[in-house]
Amino acid sequence: MSVHIMKKYLLLICLALIATSSCTENEEEPGSIPTASISNTIPVLYIETHGNQPVTSKTEYIDALYWLDPLDNEDIAPLGSEEEPLPMQIRGRGHSSWKSPKKPYKLKLGKKTAVMGMPPNKHWALLKPSENTVAGLGLGKLMDMAWTPDFRPVEVMLNGDYIGLYFLTETIRISENRVDIYEQKDGETNPSLIKGGWLVEVDNYKDECQIVIPENNRWNLTIKYHSPENLSDAQLRWLTDEFKALNSAIYSADKTSVAWQEYLDAESIARFFILQEVMDNPDGFHGSFYLHKDLGDNARWIAGPVWDLVCYNRAKTDYTFRMKAHYGFIPHWIGELIRYETFCSHVKAAWESVYPGELSLIYDRIDDIVLPLGEAWKNDCVRWGEAPSQTASVRAERIKTALKRNMEWFDAHLPECE
Repeated sequence: MSVHIMKKYLLLICLALIATSSCTENEEEPGSIPTASISNTIPVLYIETHGNQPVTSKTEYIDALYWLDPLDNEDIAPLGSEEEPLPMQIRGRGHSSWKSPKKPYKLKLGKKTAVMGMPPNKHWALLKPSENTVAGLGLGKLMDMAWTPDFRPVEVMLNGDYIGLYFLTETIRISENRVDIYEQKDGETNPSLIKGGWLVEVDNYKDECQIVIPENNRWNLTIKYHSPENLSDAQLRWLTDEFKALNSAIYSADKTSVAWQEYLDAESIARFFILQEVMDNPDGFHGSFYLHKDLGDNARWIAGPVWDLVCYNRAKTDYTFRMKAHYGFIPHWIGELIRYETFCSHVKAAWESVYPGELSLIYDRIDDIVLPLGEAWKNDCVRWGEAPSQTASVRAERIKTALKRNMEWFDAHLPECE
């Protein structure tokens, strides 16, 4: 074969390869998942870990850089840039949610920063978006809970990978812009300072930083202390004795007693109960059940902040804590509290102060937050292989329908002393 013919032959092969590539580069393989990318409709948070390390731990932070691009959202200030990113750390978070393909994350910024209109803080969470979160945290604000976390929708790029739509959320911690109470020191031994400045959670997982006491003769009560984290012997004794006394007061055989109100703020626990019922959230009294206590002579345990709210979206036939869920966790305290006339009176008074007036505002709030996420949620579904039928409008209507049904049921079944 002559050199001229050989060159012509090689040229034809190259042209054929180029033509084949041009015809197929934008086509998906049969059965493959379409490539997802940012929707360009909401702000984008870019995170790059040191050395592009994957985030695999829920306990160990790894160093990273970040920047926030508000895109065309003029009311949101940019943070850093691709050329000048800002320092942060990132780790995983959650229990069952950490086992899902789409992971939640904990963020620790290099310094206190106001993010997307939320007050400055170092500590934030990236949570999987849900209309339940929109409704639950919205209700917490409408019901004037002591403090309810705020959030902003963002799309996230992690090490160059589009990981979808998230809610960048304020985490629960003692801070002037969050749970605004006295913050007790780790290892405190002064008796006058030990009795306040606590942030705890009634929990259903075995973990560090917990005390366990008998709630009754059938099950135990687990209390996780978030702040302070490292307890002196004196702090540990005080916390154990405090919850034993509170628990005994709640389980008093005399349901006319008001002893439980010497420990637990009645109005806050009444509002907490209402919110769980309106959401039909079976998690309400057994996990993510936070309580906090300030320092002061008349300080009592305040129920909340609310967190990790779900909606079972079913016809209510009873109070949520009595209805079956797909797991066997036990609701704490509420079965006893609802037997007190004083508790029921506080529930009725709180309900009449928010229904229908304040609570009716939740429907517009859901639409205002969820509906603009249509494109971002669609891309998120593509990224994680979820049903494309779960559009933003479907999600909004579903939760609004459930809330309306639950409110109407609760209004007709306000608790009375049993």
